[in-house]
Amino acid sequence: MRRTFTKLPAARPVDAPLLLDDHARPETRREFIARGFLRGAAMVTAPTVFSLFGNPREAQAALSSDIAALRTSCGIRVAGAGKIPFICFDLAGGANIAGSNVIVGGQGGQLDFITTAGYSKLGLPGAMIPGLADTAPPTGANNDHTDTRLGLAFHSDSAFLRGIMERFGAANAANVNGAVIPARSENDTGNNPHNPMYGIFRAGADGELLSLIGSVNSDSGGNSMYPVSLFDAKARPVKIDRPTDVTGLVDTGKLVGMLSQSDAVAVMESIVRISDRKLGRVDTAVSSDAVIKDLVRCGYVKSADLADRFGDPTELSVLADQRITGGGAYSPIFTSAEIGSDGEFAKTASVMKLVVNGYAGAGCITMGGFDYHTGNRADGERRDLRAGRCIGACLEYAARVGVPLMIYVFSDGSLFSNGMIDTSADGRDKGVWTGDDQNTAASFFLVYNPNGRPQLVGGSATEQARHQQLGHFRMSGDVESAATPAANNVNLLVEAVALNYMALHGEQAQFPVRFPRHGLGNATMMDRLTAFNPIVNGTI
Repeated sequence: MRRTFTKLPAARPVDAPLLLDDHARPETRREFIARGFLRGAAMVTAPTVFSLFGNPREAQAALSSDIAALRTSCGIRVAGAGKIPFICFDLAGGANIAGSNVIVGGQGGQLDFITTAGYSKLGLPGAMIPGLADTAPPTGANNDHTDTRLGLAFHSDSAFLRGIMERFGAANAANVNGAVIPARSENDTGNNPHNPMYGIFRAGADGELLSLIGSVNSDSGGNSMYPVSLFDAKARPVKIDRPTDVTGLVDTGKLVGMLSQSDAVAVMESIVRISDRKLGRVDTAVSSDAVIKDLVRCGYVKSADLADRFGDPTELSVLADQRITGGGAYSPIFTSAEIGSDGEFAKTASVMKLVVNGYAGAGCITMGGFDYHTGNRADGERRDLRAGRCIGACLEYAARVGVPLMIYVFSDGSLFSNGMIDTSADGRDKGVWTGDDQNTAASFFLVYNPNGRPQLVGGSATEQARHQQLGHFRMSGDVESAATPAANNVNLLVEAVALNYMALHGEQAQFPVRFPRHGLGNATMMDRLTAFNPIVNGTI
């Protein structure tokens, strides 16, 4: 018999901290983020020997061909690393992903449905389980409580999906596909090495200005830890969580403020040429003469290059980007007012601006307050909805820029429901989140391809279904921990994500070379853990 609360705790504002009776008082940074008490700067200046420039003001100039030819020898990255932009969402606290948001099933894939009791544990009442006829499905959904507009099957009333489709153009949905990874992870601990950023960097992602960025000032750029074996100090993420962090990344100096951008670039190009001639006549009398001269030469070249590419103040401006805030042919993804009033929207807009345009190779957006077993369903629904809006915004921005994008969503642990129902408007007649449960956890990723929907591995629908769900759930609503190496080891879950990132470039055969001590098993298992055929060939 279905049980209901006579009086559920009132839903909290979406940014209100979570005060949980069954948890101790938060003490660590991770605990404060997970419970919503903390909301989750750096500058890249011209690596020059002398400081030459200031505030930019006019349209982009054209760097002369002789100076432009020195970019490569001076290590200047003009178009990033040519890899697919990557953004991950770290939902701190143990969010629900499986069942109520992304459909999960048995060995046959997402639509190999588990039992009614299993879905009840995942927060879905008997009247809303996937596979059951729905006489009044939401717009765009199937008539069985599923929605496959994004390729990956979501529950038709998924808060993630509702948020995504608020910000993502319906016509662009046909160019998206995704996969879900059933995988256990620990609840309420800072020791989950969930963060894949260093793995993505090792797989080849890099940016024009920065390698990695994150909305939290930590070694991972997010709330969760990274696998220690993948750490690379030179790629430590730079903290970016607001538009001013983006515009503050590059300082082109005073010269651009005093002259027009084109004149400033011309002056700096002349300095490069004059300096080069003088260096050719000077003997520094030290053993590293050539190295010193190269440093000086490249310092001037990099300064000229920065003024050329970033002398226009709108180049890095989030708020001036019409593809984000609207204007001309574009409706706003986020309005300027939303970015100014909602910290989650501000950090999402800032990270996606840098990553999608190739200024950073990969970015992590941490959203707090997902430890939402507060005696109701409404709190979780509202937070999931906003997370979906942020995910949808990244997809829409990639579509407007016209580049591929991989989005990975994960959380430290998960929850379970005991079948009680929240009948409030925001509770939506779904199961109340009762407590933490690492056995119901999962992660998922979505891939946008401007050239068409990414195609699943496999020559038949049956085989493709097994590549859309990398692992499976038991009929009881728990992860089958023996299904894949990633199902019971968060380090290997990160490796599986990196494998799939490389596979999108057709580089999965190089995985054992770049990850020589990986734990994903033999070639057969790695094939089993790969979702999609390549969408690009090494570069984009």
